[in-house]
Amino acid sequence: MTENTGRTPAAKTAISPATHAAPPARFSHGVRKGNILQVAGQVGFRPAVAGEPPAVAGPTLREQTLQTLANVEAVLTAGGASWDDVLMLRVYLTDTGHFAELNEIYDDYFKDLTVPPAARTTVYVGLPEGLLVEIDALAVLD
Repeated sequence: MTENTGRTPAAKTAISPATHAAPPARFSHGVRKGNILQVAGQVGFRPAVAGEPPAVAGPTLREQTLQTLANVEAVLTAGGASWDDVLMLRVYLTDTGHFAELNEIYDDYFKDLTVPPAARTTVYVGLPEGLLVEIDALAVLD
């Protein structure tokens, strides 16, 4: 049973940056409801080019991580958020040996952040062939 609080629920809006190809299944790149923005797991695909399949940014962890972070940022921006609004990042790596290098790339990428950094969890997973990293984010906007 749902209690009637007299509030109108916030609309749920799908976020799809122009740089992103359509997802391969029925999900959104991001979803915003009220002041909460959830960014789906992003990988290191370059911006979409009409009529061409998604292309991985490169074979190295650095290339893929920087593109993945750019893809997360594109969803944040399209949803009205920035890195300052992110509370939680989850990083998925395919190789435990990449952890130290990921931390170096990550620290350098966020070195100019002026607010406390997001909480972060890193887990190890299997991703499609050639992909080394995936990142998702949760942002709460003022």
